[in-house]
Amino acid sequence: MRINSARFGDVDIEPDDILVFPQGVMAFEDLKHWVLLADDHLDTVGWLQSVTRPEVAFAVVSPRRYVPGYQVQVKRSQVAPLELGQEHQAFVLAVLNREEDDYSVNLRAPLIVNLDRRLGRQVVTTDEQPIRFVLGNRTSQRRRSA
Repeated sequence: MRINSARFGDVDIEPDDILVFPQGVMAFEDLKHWVLLADDHLDTVGWLQSVTRPEVAFAVVSPRRYVPGYQVQVKRSQVAPLELGQEHQAFVLAVLNREEDDYSVNLRAPLIVNLDRRLGRQVVTTDEQPIRFVLGNRTSQRRRSA
């Protein structure tokens, strides 16, 4: 199967690669089908790409990579639709945002995915997590690598 992506062009995927978000994701509730694509330049970043709208993709990262010990605390009813059982592992991703010269990770609204069932859901945590975690300044990162 081939999908179009504004960022990556035409991409060949298998039907089993598609993740279904029955409620969509925040601000894109109408988009139910997504695929997770690797970033060719940064192995720590993935892209949650809409299957139906080529222009819609979110940079995503594992929040635990930047916030060791990060735990998602949500009501059981929020993750019940994911059909997580003891044999199923939840895969947690956070949306990476760029705000002027900084990158930040949204810790309050992670994406929870049951990879076995190919089901996902964006949830809002019930704990006192900071809303965002600033990763750093892009300008200073460029200087360090030059």
